Amino acid sequence: MKFLDTTIITFSETQVLTLGQLLLGIVLLILAWFGSVLLSRLLANRILTKTRLKQDNVAIIQKILFFAFLIFITMMVLTYLNIPLAAFAFVSGAVAIGVGFGARNIIENFLSGWILMSERPIRIGDVVDMDGNLGSIIGIGHRSTMIRRNDGANIVVPNSQILESKLINWTLVDPNIRTSVRVGVAYGTDLTLVKQLLVEATQSINEIIEDPKPLIVFEDFGDSALVFDVFYWVSMLCGKEMRQIRSDLRFAINQAFNDHGVVISFPQRDVHLHMVNDSASLDNNNKDMELK
Repeated sequence: MKFLDTTIITFSETQVLTLGQLLLGIVLLILAWFGSVLLSRLLANRILTKTRLKQDNVAIIQKILFFAFLIFITMMVLTYLNIPLAAFAFVSGAVAIGVGFGARNIIENFLSGWILMSERPIRIGDVVDMDGNLGSIIGIGHRSTMIRRNDGANIVVPNSQILESKLINWTLVDPNIRTSVRVGVAYGTDLTLVKQLLVEATQSINEIIEDPKPLIVFEDFGDSALVFDVFYWVSMLCGKEMRQIRSDLRFAINQAFNDHGVVISFPQRDVHLHMVNDSASLDNNNKDMELK
């Protein structure tokens, strides 16, 4: 095993880096990486179980602990191998060249990840809408953010795109949102009864919030219907999609209207036919047609 004593770098007369030391250092750094991951997860889980911190706060603490452990263990390894930090000056130059020739996006996403964790425009568990993709945040990593869509698909979005795009966070400040359902009834319907039935329909849906109360608006005199809008508030954290809640409300409204004889209007048109009974006019029309 004499080849392990081969000198690779000479720092001074008393400090040299041999092949064996280099291989040992690489192995120790790999172990340091996995050890840091394990220790940070164990401590983060202990913090999560013993405190009332939210999951996104614990995730930030875990990342800080990971880098702290990694730096500490790395310094210990370098000290153990008797390698001065100045020996890695050339590595810094190589990294700088790599950043200039292709690692810019990686560094940008890495820094964006720390900005997301410090400013916290999004948090784990938030319901967001990005480019029409509605889902919840399930993880914020060093390079990318994981969004789980309502259909079960997982979307991996680079952190820089999260900061640069127009992302809607439905639960950043308040998880409650307002939505509406529109319905039209036939002319001549008792409007007081319609309003009462609409209120009762909203009360039958458990996901609709009682405060603020649902609002019934007589929106317009339509061409074929008296148009009503039902505005109501729902929590995005209720566990059910908004379109499913709207569907449940429409079912309830339809059932209530059927039970009380209220007709849901539909487009209608009156067609008037004018018959010509004058025989002279018919004869003149026939002559015109013959001449043509």
